[in-house]
Amino acid sequence: MDTLQAVGETAALRRILPRLPAADLQLLGPGDDAAVVAAPDGRTVISTDLLVHGPDFRLAWSSPFDLGWKAAATNLADIAAMGAAPTALVVALAAPGETAVAFLEQLADGLREACAALAPGVGVVGGDLSASPTLTIAVTVFGDLGGGAAVRRSGARPGDVVAVAGPLGRAAAGLRLLFGSAVDGEGRPDPAALPALRERHPELIRAQLAPAPPIPSGVLAMQGGATAMIDISDGLLLDASRIAEASGVSLDLSSAALEPDVEAVRNGARELVAEATALVLTGGEDHSLLATFPPGELPDGFRRIGVVRNGVGVSVDGAEPPRIALGWDSFEGWNRERG
Repeated sequence: MDTLQAVGETAALRRILPRLPAADLQLLGPGDDAAVVAAPDGRTVISTDLLVHGPDFRLAWSSPFDLGWKAAATNLADIAAMGAAPTALVVALAAPGETAVAFLEQLADGLREACAALAPGVGVVGGDLSASPTLTIAVTVFGDLGGGAAVRRSGARPGDVVAVAGPLGRAAAGLRLLFGSAVDGEGRPDPAALPALRERHPELIRAQLAPAPPIPSGVLAMQGGATAMIDISDGLLLDASRIAEASGVSLDLSSAALEPDVEAVRNGARELVAEATALVLTGGEDHSLLATFPPGELPDGFRRIGVVRNGVGVSVDGAEPPRIALGWDSFEGWNRERG
């Protein structure tokens, strides 16, 4: 088996780079000290994110293809949340020397397929490869506003409609299932349990390991007059509170409007029936788009889940929501021996 340490950086990159997609707006791709990407709008939207083994993923559960897919998806969603169209990615990998080159080839395949499925025309235009005892994936993503205005978190106004594009609670449900059923007696991730769990709960496990955010909905929201927007990475209540705080308003969510999401979690995993509502309200990593719009018809893909009112904060049916801590704290309970 060829490992990074055995073949070296140059040989590994020769095998990885051909698997990565080119970007439609790429003027100069990998091979020089930097890439050149066209910016038709004259402005560039930029975001970056890290995926670190342990706090962000577990190798016992995520295939290299899943990791590549998720690295692309989570970053593309940040650009979409600004109302922009993603244009290109730069990917830096730091991996242990014993990592198989085939592992990184499959990761590259995941990046390629995620771009093709979620944001056609987006490609990987450069990056870096280095050594580290902890597998780390750093992605920087670029976007173009197409002449429109960036949609910030701070524009929501009383009377606006609160709407969402994409599912709620499913990634958190998948994570809860993984920690509940795909671990050994000491709480360590157990890869042997994963195939059966994927078969029983395919949609929920896929939502956690390889999410599919509604990337085109970001531009549709901007064109449809969105006044504020955010991608739901940390949970509906927390991310709604970020819009509320930035805008100086209150977002009142409707439990009736959220019931289809609750039912989707219940139907996906009967063992989570009691937790379904909490998972929808506070579970993160769906990377769906939460936005506010002036009253009227919503863009395709968005559905109303509440209204913007005077005040500052988030409520459900006019009342303070439950304060339940769910999900995965990046800094809690992690060590290299447990994943």
